[in-house]
Amino acid sequence: MEQPWWASYEPGIPHNLTYPDLTLGDLLRNTARAYPTQTATNFVLRYMFDGRFTVGGKLSYKQLDELVDRLATAFYQLGVRKGERIAVMLPNSPHYLITFFAAMRLGALVVNINPTYTSRELQHQLSDAGAETIVLLNLFWPRLREVRAETPVKRVIVAHVFDTLSFPSNLLVQLAQRRTPEWVDVHPEQDTFFFAHLLAKYGPTPPKVNLTPEDTALLQYTGGTTGLPKAAMLSHRNLVANTLMIDAWLPSAQSGGEKMMAAIPFFHVYGMTVAMLYALYKGAEIVIVPNPRPIENVMNILQHEHCTIYPGVPAMYIGIINHPKVGTYNLQSVKVCISGSAPLPMEVQEQFGRLTGGRLVEGYGMTESSPLTHVNPVFGTRKPGSIGLPVADTEAKIIDLETSAVLPFDGVAQGELCVRGPQVMKGYWNRPEETAVTLDAEGWLHTGDICRVDADGFFYIVDRKKDMIIASGFKVLPRDVEEVLFLHPKVMEAVVVGIPHPQRGDDTVKAYIVLKPGEPPTVEELKQFCALHLAQYKIPRAIEFRSELPKTMVGKVLRRVLVDEEKAKQG
Repeated sequence: MEQPWWASYEPGIPHNLTYPDLTLGDLLRNTARAYPTQTATNFVLRYMFDGRFTVGGKLSYKQLDELVDRLATAFYQLGVRKGERIAVMLPNSPHYLITFFAAMRLGALVVNINPTYTSRELQHQLSDAGAETIVLLNLFWPRLREVRAETPVKRVIVAHVFDTLSFPSNLLVQLAQRRTPEWVDVHPEQDTFFFAHLLAKYGPTPPKVNLTPEDTALLQYTGGTTGLPKAAMLSHRNLVANTLMIDAWLPSAQSGGEKMMAAIPFFHVYGMTVAMLYALYKGAEIVIVPNPRPIENVMNILQHEHCTIYPGVPAMYIGIINHPKVGTYNLQSVKVCISGSAPLPMEVQEQFGRLTGGRLVEGYGMTESSPLTHVNPVFGTRKPGSIGLPVADTEAKIIDLETSAVLPFDGVAQGELCVRGPQVMKGYWNRPEETAVTLDAEGWLHTGDICRVDADGFFYIVDRKKDMIIASGFKVLPRDVEEVLFLHPKVMEAVVVGIPHPQRGDDTVKAYIVLKPGEPPTVEELKQFCALHLAQYKIPRAIEFRSELPKTMVGKVLRRVLVDEEKAKQG
C-alpha cells in the first residue's frame, strides 16, 4: 500500500525489501566467507608514543568465526542446549561478539545484562530470565558471587580484558590491570571456567542445530528507567530484518570498506544492532571502544582510526562540539552518524556536521522493535525536531489517546505512535498481560510516545505519555520546554520533569540544566527567556544547575532518578 513518506525517501532507497531465511549465526558465517582476511574487530585500549603504538588487538573475520565455533563447542560440552539462556555481562570487547554468536550457533538465547547493575538488579534479571549460564568480566565477579545461590546459574565463564590480545599488548594490559585496585582474582572452583581456557581447549566443531529465523535469539530487557525491567523477545528474523533495513538506508556504505565506531554499548539493543550486527553484515571493521568516557577517548579514536560511521547518542555529540580542544582533532573521516536514545537538537546536528564534514541525523526506535523504526534521510531533506521517516517495510500511524481512532497526518493532530513491521518483537518474556497491552492482535506495537506527522511523512515525537506533566490542570510536554532551553546560548544540556507538589496534588515544572563554560546565567534570566517562547504554565517554576545529569550507559537521562530525589527531599 502506498505510504505518504515514500515520496520523501532519498533516490535509490527501496520501499520494500526481501529478507533471506538467515539466522544470526549465518550472518557472521557469510561475511567470514566473503571477507576472511578483512579486520572484523579492532579492540582499542590505549595509544602510546603519540599514537604510533596501539595497545589492543585485531581479529580478522576468519579468526572471529573460528573463535565463535570454539566457544560454541565449549558451551555444548558444558551442557548448554538450544533454547537455554546465556547471560552476557561484558563491556564492549571481542569477548562480547564471540559469546553472542556462539550462543546463536547453538540456538541459545542471549540475555544482555548491564555491567553497572548492582547485585540485587543482577539477581532479578538472572532469575527472571532463568539463565543457567553467565559470561562476565572478572571485575564483575564479586557482584555475582553475592547472589549466585539465589539464581538459577549453573555455570560461570570468567573473561579477562587481555584474553584475545596478542603479544605484547596482552602482557602490558595484564600487568597494568593487576596493579589497579579494581582487579579481581577469580580462583577456579566447581562450575566456574575461564574464557581463554575454553577457547584453547575446544576445537571449532559445534554441533549442527535445527534452527529457524523465527526462533528467539535475544531477551532484551527494557523499562529500567521507569520501573521493573521486562524482556522483549527478539527473533533471529527480527534482528536480521532490522539489520537489512539499516543497510538499505545507507546505500553509499561500501561493503568491506567501512570502519564502525563502536562506542555505544553492545548490551544495549541500539549498539548491538547498529554498531555490531549491521557492521558485521557489511563486512566493516568494528573499532571497539570499551569506555567512551571521557569524550576525549572517542575523539582520539576517531582521529587515529579514521572511523567512517559513528552511531551515538546526543550526549556524545554535544560533548564533542563543546570540547574546548575540539579544533585540535582531525575528525574528517566521519561520513555518517545516526543518533538515537534521546532527542537531538538541530543545532547539534549542524555544528557536528561543520566539524567533521559528515552528516549527523536523528533516528528513533525501541527495544521492542529491534530497535530502528524511523530515521531522517542522511543526505536528503532533514526537518528540525523530526525523528524522520519510517524505514522500509515499516508501517506507522498515530491514534487518539482516548478513542484510539486513527488521526490524520496534518502536522497538527497528536496521538500515540504505533508501528508494525518485521522488526517488531514476538512479545515480552513470561508477561502475556503486558504483551497484550503493548502488542495488539493486528501486530501493532503501541510505543507510548505522543507524536504528530506532517504531510510529507516526517514524524515528530512530542513526548512520552508517561512523562507528561499535569501542572495547575494543564498538560505540559517536557520536550516543549527542553527545546526552548536548548535555544539559550549558555545551556549545554537540559531536562524537564514534573515534581509532585505536596499541597496541590499535581506537578511543578522543574528544569535541570548543565551549562556551557563561561559566565553562568541566573535562574531569573532563564525564566525570562522561557517566557518569550512558552505559555505561562509551561515556564519552569524551579531550575537547578548541575555539573551532569543522571544517565543510562547509552546517554538517556534518568528522569525517574530526578523525581525520586525530589520525593526524598519532601520526605
